[in-house]
Amino acid sequence: MKIKVNGWLFAGAFALGILLVNLTNVPVNSQGRVTIKVDGSSTVYPITEAVAEEFQKEQRGRVRVTVGISGTGGGFKKFCSSNNAVQTHISNASRPIKDKEKKMCAEAGVKYMEIPVAYDAITVVVNKNNPLTNVTTAELKKMWEPAATRNITRWNQVNSSWPNASLKLYGPGADSGTFDYFTDEIVGESGSSRTDYTPSEDDNVLVQGVIGDQGALAYFGYTYYEENKNRLKALKIDGVAPSSATVSNGSYKPLARPIFIYVNLNAVKNNPAVRQFVNYYLDNAPKLVKEVRSIPRTDYQAHKRKLAQEVAQLR
Repeated sequence: MKIKVNGWLFAGAFALGILLVNLTNVPVNSQGRVTIKVDGSSTVYPITEAVAEEFQKEQRGRVRVTVGISGTGGGFKKFCSSNNAVQTHISNASRPIKDKEKKMCAEAGVKYMEIPVAYDAITVVVNKNNPLTNVTTAELKKMWEPAATRNITRWNQVNSSWPNASLKLYGPGADSGTFDYFTDEIVGESGSSRTDYTPSEDDNVLVQGVIGDQGALAYFGYTYYEENKNRLKALKIDGVAPSSATVSNGSYKPLARPIFIYVNLNAVKNNPAVRQFVNYYLDNAPKLVKEVRSIPRTDYQAHKRKLAQEVAQLR
């Protein structure tokens, strides 16, 4: 009897060993769930995170979606990685991919599709107690251009009618697509900025900086202003306030822009969970983009059809 028991235990262990060997090639995490990895823009983060939460609920624990915030540039570094292991399946981006990033992806063999998921209004905010209501693009340039570094430190140095008070600036870090877009449109050259400001890839850090400092000014994505508008003041730009309406009618210039996700096409083709997630994203974007107080598009289904065509053409 004892021998039979030991034999049964041995057989069970042997079967379990076969099972574990067979599972080694299945893309699961330690909890036995498929993992979809997303990283990149903090501006796109609230949308993708909302989609991820709803998708995971629908999947009932079978799929895990991780969404990081390393900035658009940081996200592309992971997305276009030449490592054997895929670092991210999807990259959030608040600007189009740059030529150097396209080259990185090409060298790594990463084929991708750009999908616009919303519109954004880069919003310039000040503390609630700041008396200003409007700023011009020329004044913003005077604040943020490289020549302002350690020279423009008080509000009245920008405009003599403004208070003689300390000016404290907060903004996205150099890996941020918002940083690239803002400096291009306001300063005149992408990446050209004063350096003596408080940077962060996390827009919530910028929000808290302005809330806690009466002399502060920052710029970041519209969603973060909408989420905190009871504690912040958005400045009009050349007399136009940021809103869904002013972005849609083209009057909020030059800080209105499209924002994107970039999707690894081979991941969509070979990983059913990634394919289901991206399709879910495009099917539910009209509702969820509004829920996170961003500005939705009208062409999601066209991009869904194009994605299917792109994947079908892969070799």
